[in-house]
Amino acid sequence: MTSRIAASADVDETAVIGDGSSVWNLSQIRENAVLGTNCIVGRGAYVGTGVRIGNNCKIQNDALVYEPAVLEDGVFIGPAVVLTNDQFPRAINPDGSLKSASDWEAVGVTLRHGSAVGARSVCVAPVTIGRWATVAAGAVVTKDVPDFALVAGVPARRIKWVGKAGVPLLDVGDGEWKCPSSGEMYIETDGRLRPADENLEEN
Repeated sequence: MTSRIAASADVDETAVIGDGSSVWNLSQIRENAVLGTNCIVGRGAYVGTGVRIGNNCKIQNDALVYEPAVLEDGVFIGPAVVLTNDQFPRAINPDGSLKSASDWEAVGVTLRHGSAVGARSVCVAPVTIGRWATVAAGAVVTKDVPDFALVAGVPARRIKWVGKAGVPLLDVGDGEWKCPSSGEMYIETDGRLRPADENLEEN
């Protein structure tokens, strides 16, 4: 199986594109970026220098994934999402000179296994989006998101728990939650959620 790269895509020769992955029209993949197997990079998306993307990820149209972002396996990035990398953005230094790459330190966003970021959301680095968590469309994430959390708003706050299927969970009492789609059970302990068949130590 080979990768598919559209003729109008700009993929640097040092970038690594995994088998079965597709890079669509007008996308740009920068130097030393690594894209895993069976990934999709949509039209007009940007993947920065040295960004690491796992297997089976989807980056939708016009998303901006700035270095040094890390996406684990199975991550979804919605249309026009922005993953920032500058904590204190300025075009110029205090003396008025134009900033260069050596005048600031890039910080990244980490998206853990199975997480999803909805359309036009902004993740302000440095933050980590937990496993199977969901960021609602249009949210602005300024702090870490727990595993299985659904966050929304500006700034984003947890409003529900979600399961691996992405569907909000049902509270069945005594700290137990149930996915109405899959029937999978979850347990909440000290503000953290985990599948019922998974030990906290495994997280």
